[in-house]
Parts: sequence; C-alpha cells; structure tokens
Amino acid sequence: MTPTRTLGVAALTGCLACGPAACGDGQDGGAEGRVQVVATSYPLQYVAEQVGGDLVAVTNLTPPGGDSHGLELSPRAIATLGEADVVVHLSGGLQASVDDVVAQEEPEHLVDAAPLADRGVDPHFWLDPARLAELADEVADEYSAVDPDHAADYEARAERLRSSLRELDEEYTEALAPCRGATLLASHEAFGYLADRYGLEQVGVAGLDPHVEVSPARLRQVADEVRDTGARTLFFEAAAGLGVAETLAAELDLGTDVLHPIERVAQDDTYPELMTANLAALERGLVCGG
Repeated sequence: MTPTRTLGVAALTGCLACGPAACGDGQDGGAEGRVQVVATSYPLQYVAEQVGGDLVAVTNLTPPGGDSHGLELSPRAIATLGEADVVVHLSGGLQASVDDVVAQEEPEHLVDAAPLADRGVDPHFWLDPARLAELADEVADEYSAVDPDHAADYEARAERLRSSLRELDEEYTEALAPCRGATLLASHEAFGYLADRYGLEQVGVAGLDPHVEVSPARLRQVADEVRDTGARTLFFEAAAGLGVAETLAAELDLGTDVLHPIERVAQDDTYPELMTANLAALERGLVCGG
C-alpha cells in the first residue's frame, strides 16, 4: 500500500477485516446459529462477509490462491452448497460445473451476480467498485429473508459497504481523471470493467484466458497499437506471469507492472488492499496528462 493513497481502506475493512481464507474450509466451530453462506469466488465472498459480519458464516468454494475459472466441486463442496442458507454465485460460464450444481440444487436463497457482468464473457465486474456496490443490497435482502430478526443490521452493513465503495470509486475517478483515453496495455483482457469505468482503452495481448497461445500476427498488431498510442507499460497478472507478452515488452522497451484481477487471491490479501495496489500501478504506468 502506498503511503500517499489509502483508498478509504480503514472504512472498507472496518466492517470485517477478513482475507479470502476466512471460513474457507467450512469448518468454523463457532458457526452454529449463524446464517450459513456459500460464495463461489473471492469478490463474492468479500461482499457476503462485509454485509453479514458476525451474523453469518461464509464458505468460499474457491480456496485461497485457487483459480475460480473452471472450478470443479468435490462431493464435500457440493454437500456444503446444498446445505447453505444463502448462495452467492456468478453464473454464465465462469464456473460451468458450479452453474450445473446450482441449477440442480435450486437454492431457495440465491444471489446471482450475472446481471452485473454484462461484458459478454468477461466476468471481472468487481474491478468497477460501483458495480460491486450494487451486489450489497441483493445480499442483504436474502440474508433478511433467512434471518428477518437482523434485517436492520444487514441493511446497515450493506449501506456501510456501499458508502466505502463509493469512496473508492471517487478516489479512482479523481486519480485517473488526467488519464482519460490512455491505453491500458494488459497481458490479457481482464480489465475491461475498470477501463470502461475510468475512461481508459484496454488493449490485451491475449484474450480473457492468459494461457491461450498468442499468434505472431496478434503480437504485431499490438505492437502497432503501442507505437500509435505511446503506451509505456505492460501490465500483467503476477499469478499468470508475462508469458509471450515478455517478448513484446522487450521488443518495444516497455516497462512492466502488476495489475491484480482480484480473482486468484492469496490467503492474506483483501479487496481494498488489492484495489489500492492496482491504482498505484496505474498511476505509475499510464501515460496521463497534467
């Protein structure tokens, strides 16, 4: 975290300072009497925890450091999902096997974030804090349906989270205002929602899947775009590495920096900390006006 920018981290973490491992194994001995919640990826877990606080016990089906893409569920995970009071999921193919299980189980209290992910096959809506904030009310509504005695608590925590995410959005907007129209050159196209929100132009060396082989023709095309736009930094996901994009960076003498899609999240990482780091990287690496 940079010393000059905090992105309201105190507010974002004040509700519940909880990393992606929290309740992740479903073995919380103090869970009795709490609403049992299953989330299927870290960003959804973050919202579920922030809105529920100590009134809920959240199990994330994607383990810390795990890749939520193509998640395959163990029999134990399927049973946990079937026993949940509330399920928070993003349907639409990110986790096709989970989509199938959810369809079979037909949870009575299901929050599906799919309407917030409207960029075709790109699931990373949470990189736009304003979109993530919209999920808070839906989660609070389902918690209240299961646990009406605490409806006011859930509504208050949802409002607190929305307020914090609005603050985050405002800080991104202010910091990146001089960069509107700048090229966000990424090793793969995971940052479309962020780019759309803050007026950037995403250029991806690869598509959404960083493991798909990039053709020489695509490398030449991206190289031409870099020369035309004057982009100076190639952003990549640390977990995936630069891959073939390293060749492009070397050829064009580009700097490199890390942007986190907040998907494959380590045990001690949190959403506000990763968003803080992302903004710092963008401020370092984008070509911006005065």
